[in-house]
This record gives sequence, structure tokens and C-alpha cells, in this order.
Amino acid sequence: MVAGIFGILLGSLGIHKFYLGYITEGIIQLVISVVTCGIGGIIGLIEGIIYLTKSDEEFVATYVTNKRGWF
Repeated sequence: MVAGIFGILLGSLGIHKFYLGYITEGIIQLVISVVTCGIGGIIGLIEGIIYLTKSDEEFVATYVTNKRGWF
């Protein structure tokens, strides 16, 4: 739930990635947002919505167990 909220509110900074332990993906998200003047933040918004629509079991299986870094 926290990662989803971070993705929606602070997605352009990649905070949701850092929170999940995906340091490389977080840095990439931050660079994309800087290079595109914030337009790349839409990726964080989409990921936040995806995080919040998954059940707890699906979330853990996808992002904790399988370490899926993007979408």
C-alpha cells in the first residue's frame, strides 16, 4: 500500500522503487524524470495504480519474490 501511494504522489522521483529496494530502477526513474522535465513521472503514477490494484499475495509474488522491477 505504501509503495502504491509513493508511486502516485512521488513517482517522478522514483521513491516507490527505492522503498521496494530497487535502487538501480529508482535512479533510472529519477534520471528519466529530470531529462523529460517531469513528464516521465507518469510511469510512477501508472506503477502506483498497478501496485494498489494487486492483491497482497500477487504483489508479494510479483515484486518481492520474483523481483520484477518495472510494471
